[in-house]
Amino acid sequence: MTAIISAADLISELDTRQPLTLLDVRWQLGGPPGRPVYEQGHIPGAVYVDLDTELAGPSGPAGRHPLPDPAEFGAAMRRAGVDQGTPVVTLDGGPGWGAARAWWLLRWAGHGNVRVLDGGMASWSGELTTEEPHPEPGDFHPRPGSLPTLDAEAAAELARSGVLLDARAGERYRGEVEPIDPVGGHIPGALSAPTAGNTGEDGLLRPAAELRARFAELGVTEGAPAGVYCGSGVSGAHQALALAVAGYEAALYPGSWSEWTADPGRPVATGPHPG
Repeated sequence: MTAIISAADLISELDTRQPLTLLDVRWQLGGPPGRPVYEQGHIPGAVYVDLDTELAGPSGPAGRHPLPDPAEFGAAMRRAGVDQGTPVVTLDGGPGWGAARAWWLLRWAGHGNVRVLDGGMASWSGELTTEEPHPEPGDFHPRPGSLPTLDAEAAAELARSGVLLDARAGERYRGEVEPIDPVGGHIPGALSAPTAGNTGEDGLLRPAAELRARFAELGVTEGAPAGVYCGSGVSGAHQALALAVAGYEAALYPGSWSEWTADPGRPVATGPHPG
């Protein structure tokens, strides 16, 4: 099962009127809220899902966007009309982080047929509506653990023994700036791999072969352990998506840098090298 779908293919699938659940996860780091943009126009049938309240637990020592409580996540997905046996397509307004977070969470929770709209709303040339759908409740019940995760200790070990990719912008990895979390830098041993390198100028994911070459240069190989993290587990999900398109499975550290730096006793590396 591919992890992405083009806008043209999504239009074709919608034209067949086969069951398909659309989740609109427009979200930007630091705002503004996505719902007002959704209300101005969205793909017919797409249900708005709030990343901060429905795709994450409360902010705290476990990070700014910790994994949601499975029961609460399941209830949110059922409200959105998600069925266990019905395909789901997630989308956002770019750069794909919100849609990837929903994709990753649903896959982690055991849904077997989830794809991300490649390029998000910027790639969509079909009809838009301001009419908000009210789907029948779905039957999805999470089975957490279908995708691998890392905690802080496992992330630190993987950075030493395998490949741990830092999906944040390079200047945050190097510790030159840190606009959100209390400390700049990176987990010692982690490699810088900003999510911006996953997409082309058109906002679409780069072809699978290019992504595979990119990650191979960073040391990712088939069968070897690899993991990703970011600021709070959102752009890291986009990295996991790109890795999946390239043919690799990587574990996500959901707490990411926001959890790592919540404990002042954890080591921090700065500069361009893994350290």
